[in-house]
Order: sequence, then structure tokens, then C-alpha cells
Amino acid sequence: MQFNKNSGCVKVWVTLIVGGTYEYKDVPNLLNLQEQVKLVLVDMGIKEDSTAESSAS
Repeated sequence: MQFNKNSGCVKVWVTLIVGGTYEYKDVPNLLNLQEQVKLVLVDMGIKEDSTAESSAS
């Protein structure tokens, strides 16, 4: 089983983080749950993607 952005568990964690109940660091290390929650938070502009390289020109 793998989670995706539309999984109920991912949506619950995103809601709890956005609402201030929990922080991203509190998401359990369960399968790919952390990764999918992070992707949603990055898409929402709430969390910065630390893997993206900044292009300085």
C-alpha cells in the first residue's frame, strides 16, 4: 500500500498541520506518508521544498 496526495490519511495530516494542531515533523514515518504530506504542503505554498536547488545567476 502506498499513499498519494488524495489519500484520506494525507488529507487529515495536511488539515492538522494547516490548522496548527501539529507540525510537519510530527507526521509519522509510515510508508510514504511524510513524502506525500510534504508534496501537498509544498503545492499549497506552506512548506518550502528543501530538495529544490536555488538558481543564482
